[in-house]
Amino acid sequence: MKQDIYGCDVTLANENALQAWNKTLHGFLAHSASTGITLGETLEFKPEFALAHSCKGLFSLLLGRKELNEVATEAFAAAKASDKQNPVSERERHFINALGAWLEGSLRKAILEMESVLAKWPHDALAMKLSHAIMFMLGDSHGMRNLLENLTEAYFGHTAEGYFNGCYAFTLEETGEYIKAEKQGRRALELAPDDAWGLHAIAHIFDMTGRAKEGLEWIDGKQAAWQHCNNFRYHVWWHIALMHLDLGNYDKVLELYDEDIRKDKTDDYRDISNATSVLLRLEFEGVDVGDRWQELSDLSAARTDDNCVAFADLHYMMAFCGNFDEKPATQPLQNMQSAETGHHNELASIIHKPGVLAATGLEAFRDQNFALAHDCLSKARPTLQEIGGSHAQRDVFERLAIESALRGGLTTQAKSLLQERDLHRGYKDSYSESRWRAIKSGSRSGAPQIAGVAAKNIA
Repeated sequence: MKQDIYGCDVTLANENALQAWNKTLHGFLAHSASTGITLGETLEFKPEFALAHSCKGLFSLLLGRKELNEVATEAFAAAKASDKQNPVSERERHFINALGAWLEGSLRKAILEMESVLAKWPHDALAMKLSHAIMFMLGDSHGMRNLLENLTEAYFGHTAEGYFNGCYAFTLEETGEYIKAEKQGRRALELAPDDAWGLHAIAHIFDMTGRAKEGLEWIDGKQAAWQHCNNFRYHVWWHIALMHLDLGNYDKVLELYDEDIRKDKTDDYRDISNATSVLLRLEFEGVDVGDRWQELSDLSAARTDDNCVAFADLHYMMAFCGNFDEKPATQPLQNMQSAETGHHNELASIIHKPGVLAATGLEAFRDQNFALAHDCLSKARPTLQEIGGSHAQRDVFERLAIESALRGGLTTQAKSLLQERDLHRGYKDSYSESRWRAIKSGSRSGAPQIAGVAAKNIA
């Protein structure tokens, strides 16, 4: 056996395969666009490398695309066949088992397999990052934090210490410990200047602590931390757009949308979520976004049968509702309603509830049935974290609930939602302040007109 870049034994004797594998590991931690390429190179040099097949399957499932389930299934079969022909190590078998568990519908069992790895090999950065990524899909911020805090000692002086700190910073931010989170995030970038996840964790902190201007000044000139990324780079631009949004720079937000966030017209659900949530936030401020919804609705229409991730389905639904497309919106809602019956797995259960409640709320908001929208979104709120994503990403649903209450004349409910949001953040951002002013003035909206109606044409 040889050791990989992070000090773990791997069943590789081929030096070329090991070099490609090390690049894959580094790429995965850094969210590099080259990760898939180097993983493919690893398997070209060593076709029977079971761990690489397992990662191919796990990476595919992380993308939340129905057609990639078949890729993951084939990767699982290849990993098992390789293990049967040339038995792998105990550590590597846990990765095979994790892929099998996910394919059977249990992400929790997949996480347990990664935790078994880390119990014996705490320095395994691949298992650390994978467990972090899977828990993120489940919205398990406390689970992410607890796992990393149990590994802290193992990463002092570790080759992946910077990436570990970046992950830890994100979990601290998501659990409300902003001062410590910022310290960890800055340390992450000192140790690993290409740690896009660590940089993005700090962007979250600026968002949650109401420091948009400082955030823009800090992130300026740090493109080296994310220019190498896969589509995660669009998400970093999304954070920059949110900072400008908070400052009222709506023309700049649209510029970033066109030139960076949607520079490449992909249908990856994370890219769709970036786009839809920006457009909806802009419309909440009375901004005319032109025909930008159309492209998102067209792309989302091809993904309505995915039913892989509630977070994805809800943003496809958001695209349809933003574009006032009634027919395309019907199918994903029906699919979400039947998800639990059809699939019997953890993600399907989340799609079924709270996903269906939130989707129904979106549809009701589109139809200006604000009382129903508020009712559905409020009922979804207690468990909405289960759809995955971050507080910043899910905040669009918080705003939807608040807008529904305001526009439905439910002043008491709007006040309650705003108070909860302000308490969680610890400050009032521009959105909150404008809605408190609206309540004080007796207006039913903080924006000049309702979403979908032009109020300020800067498109």
